[in-house]
Amino acid sequence: MTAIGTLATHHVGLSVTDLDRSLAFYGDVLGFDTLGEGAEGDSRFAFLGQNGRLVLTLWQQADEAYAPGRAGLHHLAFEAESLDHVRAAEAALTARGAAFAYEGVVAHREGAASGGIFFHDPDGTRLEISVPKGAEGAEAPSETAPTCGFF
Repeated sequence: MTAIGTLATHHVGLSVTDLDRSLAFYGDVLGFDTLGEGAEGDSRFAFLGQNGRLVLTLWQQADEAYAPGRAGLHHLAFEAESLDHVRAAEAALTARGAAFAYEGVVAHREGAASGGIFFHDPDGTRLEISVPKGAEGAEAPSETAPTCGFF
């Protein structure tokens, strides 16, 4: 252990181009509650969570969509309670017209029990909803790289 102790992720902040559109996506589709909103000049922000716990902050300060070729966030992964919840999220995302990296539930790697869905938010940010077990038998998109690596 280091001198600063064990760290856990508290929340993740994402820059977005349109806060209202992102609030609809993360709230209506992914089920996050808006815990608070604010503004400073033309820049707006919102705190999102579940069961009163802050998980995600959205900052309307981006002029362009997410760019995977830039240093920074690679992808944001959420763990679901069950594979049924992953499939329910997939259905909600499909109805919303979300862009998926792969079709259906895929394994994290060949032969893994873990797996999920991989998709993009309205600004192109790469997202994952997965489970640690229950995806046995699902195909892996790559035999050599982790599924969450290059989508």
